[in-house]
Parts: sequence; C-alpha cells; structure tokens
Amino acid sequence: MRMLWRVLSGLLMASVLGVAAAAWAAEPKGLAATPPLGWNSWDSYGLTITEAQFRANVDVFAKRLKPAGYQYVVVDEGWYLTNAQKAKADKFIYVMDTNGRYVPAVNRFPSAGEGTASVGFKPVADYVHAQGLKFGIHIIRGISKEAVAANVAVAGSSFHAAEVADTSDTCPWNPDNFGVKDNAAGQAWYDALMAQYAGWGVDFLKVDCIASHPYKGDEIRMIHAAIAKTGRAMVLSLSPGPAPLEKGAEVAANAQLWRISDDVWDYWVKTDGKAFPQSVKAQFAVLASWAPQVKAGNWPDADMLPLGTLGPVPGYDAPRTTRLNHDEQRTLVTLWSIARSPLIIGANLTELDDWTVTLLTNPTVLALDQRGQQQKMARQDEDLIGWTTKADGKEYLALFNTGDSQTRVAVPLGRYGFTAAMYAARDVWEGKNLGKVSEASGTIAAHGVLLLELKK
Repeated sequence: MRMLWRVLSGLLMASVLGVAAAAWAAEPKGLAATPPLGWNSWDSYGLTITEAQFRANVDVFAKRLKPAGYQYVVVDEGWYLTNAQKAKADKFIYVMDTNGRYVPAVNRFPSAGEGTASVGFKPVADYVHAQGLKFGIHIIRGISKEAVAANVAVAGSSFHAAEVADTSDTCPWNPDNFGVKDNAAGQAWYDALMAQYAGWGVDFLKVDCIASHPYKGDEIRMIHAAIAKTGRAMVLSLSPGPAPLEKGAEVAANAQLWRISDDVWDYWVKTDGKAFPQSVKAQFAVLASWAPQVKAGNWPDADMLPLGTLGPVPGYDAPRTTRLNHDEQRTLVTLWSIARSPLIIGANLTELDDWTVTLLTNPTVLALDQRGQQQKMARQDEDLIGWTTKADGKEYLALFNTGDSQTRVAVPLGRYGFTAAMYAARDVWEGKNLGKVSEASGTIAAHGVLLLELKK
C-alpha cells in the first residue's frame, strides 16, 4: 500500500475545527424523529461508485422518491480508494489528508479536488442539499494503519496516531484500520473526523464494524460525543448486525439507527447452510424481538432493501435483478414498514421501474413506517404471522404467509386483539374496499401478505 497525501486548505480546516472546539453541550434535538427513508449505494455499486453515478442516482431519487418523503442519499464504503475495482492481486490505494483522514479519491469524485486544495465531499453535499435532500457517507471505525505507521498528527490536538491506535484490534473483515483506544487521544481522533465531516455537510454517518463483529461500545460513545461537539444534525447509523439485544439501551443513548441482523440480500430463505447473508424470512423473529425498543430517534434497522436492479457492481454476488418475486417484495416492504425499520433502498435508481416505485411509495404503507404506534407481532400460527399497528386514526393487520404454497384464511379479527364487532376494511396493496368485516379473509400467496386497514 502507498499513501497519497493531499492537503485540505488551512482556512477551511481552521473554520471546521473551530466549530468542534466550541463543543456544543448537546446534539440538535429531533434527530431521526421518524425512521429515515433513503438510498444507499452499496447494493448496486459496492466499493466502486463514482461521482457521476452518484449524482445520476440522486437526480432520479429527487424526482421519483422525494415526493413520497424520502430524504437521505448515502455514499457507502470505499470512496477513498483510487482503485476500487482492483484485481485480486493488487493492493488498495487509499487517499488521505496530512492528518491521516480519508478523503474522496479525485479520480472518482473529481469535485473533491476543485480549487487549490481538497474540499472533500462538500461540492457533492451541496448538490444534494440544493435538491432539498440530505447527504450521507459510510466509514469503517478506527484509524488507518498507514496513518499509524507514519504517526501523523491528529488534527486540532497535540496527539499523534500512535497514541490513538489499538493495534491489537482490527476489523475481522476489513483490513483498512486499527481500532481506537478509549482515551483522550482516541476522542481527539474522532473529534477531528466528525469536524471534517461536518465541514463537508454530512447529514448521515454510517459507521461499520462497530455494532457487531465485534460490538464496540466505547467507540460508539466516542463517535456520538464527537458528533455532538460539531453542533451539526448528523444521524448516526451503526453496522453491521446483529447488535446485541441486551445493549439496546446503550446504543439508543448514542445512535439513531443500529443494524439488528447481518446483511440482508435478495433471498427469501437460505438453502446453502451458510449464515451469511440474512434472508428475508429470518427477519420476522429478529424484528419482533426488537419491536419493544422502537421509539422516536431510535430505530432498530433491518437493513437495506435489495430491490430492483442490483448492479453494475453489487456489494454481494453478480449483477442481477432482485431474486425476490413481487409477493416477496411486498412482504419485505410491509414487514419493514409495520415494524418501523428505516427504509433504505439499494436499487440502481437509474434503472428504476414503475412497479418498484409504486411499491416504495404506497402512502398508507409509508404511514405505518413513519407514524405507526404500538406495532407488534400479535400472533403466529405455524406459517401465518400476524402483525398489528395503528396509524392516523386507523388500525392495521398484516397477515404474512411464510409458507411455500398459497393459503386461504378466514380468521376472526379478535384473534389479533381487535375489539370491535365489525370494521370497515380496505385491502391496502390491492386498493380495494372490502365493506364491513369481522374477520380477515382471502387467499394469501406463498411468501405473500394481506394488509388490511381497519376502521371502527
């Protein structure tokens, strides 16, 4: 590996670090008051996305998804690599500033090199903000091994990288960084990172190798404190999962989102016997276990939605259209929404089809995600799983058929806790009024869902 040094302008950094030094008493209130709705580059571009590709996706996002309430667009892992599409025999080439902080690779993000010195992601963030959207990036926790080898100075402090790094701690699946010590030098490192990101205009920070594999509570706390010092409304998302259920209160005190499973890809079930990736069917039990901890500003995250076109360089497996059929896709979106998970789309938006847009923008389903109350898995009878919630003065029942063949149901609503004798019912996905009913009835496709809106 070799280090490409690029220097951020002194005036810009003095301004940004001045913000950090002010050390606001607390982060802005109301962060992620509802589950974030957005798009992330990983499922379609892996490490490889370029500025042109990102801007093209942002344009579609603003036109087709923003009107339904979607806000966040996120550049995922690897934006600091000059050779993200390297051959296996090559080594990655990282780009950093003189204080060892990763900066965007100019050969992929040319606006990051505008002017006489690096301005980082600010021009990209400005482009996003000009469309009324919010900008996010992904990082791996810790400090670069190359920065430690060079023992660079930590920006805005008297510390050096060797005082920051825990060289006994490395991410088991990413070779880039060492972990960070829980000491003053470690806090100064994260303070410098968050000050840089605030200066770029980052609104959403996804930090990886921190919620699980392993769980790093000290670094979560330090990152949270560093974000608060910037005074910027920056949502903190922790990855990957499964975050430990018993750490729910701790992560809720320090982050707005945290992953509750390993990566979810486009499999209804796994048949190869391997734990990775997580299947859609496996998320039912996981989401049910986290449902009691859902509240404003704290969203257990069931992972991105592997829908639509996944390519040209997906983060897992070959380029493809999602393997999930239409019934399975409706089930995924319904389950994530009724459980109030963030909805972060993984599709290549430049190839977004009308059916997927309709799936992602159904106003009633989005209302469950954004304004649902008292959501819970009410009952499971073998392959039939019932979830209930309330939103906008109405009650809802989602009946999921997790079996491999269609099933005919005629189930009294009282079985799922509904107390009225009769309800005016509407089939949400089919958009059909069903009249007054006392039971949920109909045929549910294999791996499908019947979503009923019920009003007394």
